[in-house]
Amino acid sequence: MNRRTFLSYGPAIAGAVAAPARGEILRLEEEEIGALRRHSAVSLTRSYLARIRSLDRRLGAVIEVNPDALKIAAGLDAERRRGHPRGPLHGIPVLIKDNIDTGDRMLTTAGSLALEGSPAPRDSAVAERLRQAGAVILGKTNLSEWANYRSTHSVSGWSGRGGQTRNPYALDRNPCGSSSGSGAAVSANLCAVAVGTETDGSVVCPSSLCGIVGIKPTLGLIGGAGIIPIAKSQDTAGPMARTVRDAAILLGALADPHAGRAEPDYTKFLDPAGLRGARLGVARKFFGFNPAVDRIMEDAIAGMKKQGAEIVDPADPPSNWNFEDAEGLVLSYEFKTGINHYLESRGSTARFHSLTELIAFNQREHKREMPYFGQEIFERAEGRGPLTEPKYLDAVERSHRLSQAEGIDAAIAKYKLDALIGPTAGPAWTIDWVNGDNDSGGCSTPAAMAGYPHITVPAGFIFGLPVGISFFGAAWSEPALLKFAYAFEQSTRIRKAPRMLSTVSFEA
Repeated sequence: MNRRTFLSYGPAIAGAVAAPARGEILRLEEEEIGALRRHSAVSLTRSYLARIRSLDRRLGAVIEVNPDALKIAAGLDAERRRGHPRGPLHGIPVLIKDNIDTGDRMLTTAGSLALEGSPAPRDSAVAERLRQAGAVILGKTNLSEWANYRSTHSVSGWSGRGGQTRNPYALDRNPCGSSSGSGAAVSANLCAVAVGTETDGSVVCPSSLCGIVGIKPTLGLIGGAGIIPIAKSQDTAGPMARTVRDAAILLGALADPHAGRAEPDYTKFLDPAGLRGARLGVARKFFGFNPAVDRIMEDAIAGMKKQGAEIVDPADPPSNWNFEDAEGLVLSYEFKTGINHYLESRGSTARFHSLTELIAFNQREHKREMPYFGQEIFERAEGRGPLTEPKYLDAVERSHRLSQAEGIDAAIAKYKLDALIGPTAGPAWTIDWVNGDNDSGGCSTPAAMAGYPHITVPAGFIFGLPVGISFFGAAWSEPALLKFAYAFEQSTRIRKAPRMLSTVSFEA
């Protein structure tokens, strides 16, 4: 985070709260939501605001704090005293990504300077659900600008408004994106839980690199209204937390009760013996990009066998996860249509109303908005036609067929699987504004294209940098995936809190 952005909210915190002693801040380090409910909403909010003030100058995870957070917390404490708690998130501080609308005094900008000064006119579906659940929306997290959909040469975690988010395990390393700030903030305990968004990898990759749990749910389980879009075929919000249980609690709060198979309480599926009898297929195509990652995955597979899982290896479908160019075309078409509609929905307060105008703004403000990389993805999308074009319709059909009927569904049917497993991503790469991102591999694309659920859980470390394992499966299989992920988490307890080292410790 650059200094200008931090100072825009720093004094507001200082005037609102007194920083607790360092011991008080650190006592919250590894507590789950259930334990946090021992505290009042005001004391929790104060502690997390103080922790943001203390740590985020180096981390750059929070782009803006909610100036009304303490007032909201006080109101929720009053409700609790009257005997009316709203649910397990009542009074719990939550951070949300800066592409999720809130109809309050905070901005929603997708990290772009173009949307500064034009607040969203209303709450998103995500914000509505959080408020109904009694959560304290603590603030907004930084992200890869425009959810990492502006340039092929981008640096994850960087935005014109928020600067660079850093990985809390080693500050010279990248947190991945685009939900960079949400991942880093949860990992460094700047909030109890956070909400990210994913089109392809944007929840699960930062969760893996930041050593936390991330859930990319089935498309439609969480309402998408009021999220700055990339692609209607793939966009979804998702929970990010330090434990599977906390992620499950947040998923239940966010789930649209009118969605097909939504559950109000996903914690009922958590079973420490949940791997016993599970039939899991290894998506072997996604191995081999890093020998150290492969070793972690093989150890994880061996451990799951000891827990009673039946492993089918390999379990790749006939398509061998070959998706041709379908995803890129779908996203390019849908982004232009979606962003134009979203900007128009911001009403008279919006400074810009089309992708054409955004491109022109970035060109005028290239020193601030494009110091490291350009906007070739924007420019390519601007050249696309309407969603009635045969080229788009063919790409959508191929995307769904290759990822569903000839992808995940085919693998599950052929090998009679309960779910698939694979490496979520490699270890964090060094932040490099010259060459851009250097991510090496991972298995986010099948579930992203299919609109199917995907959960990542910490699985190991490479020189102190975390690596996650993925569980993904058929549509609406969140209960089964949570059961497997929880059993894996409980049997390994591999996660270690980050120490915000300046660089990698090769003795770790």
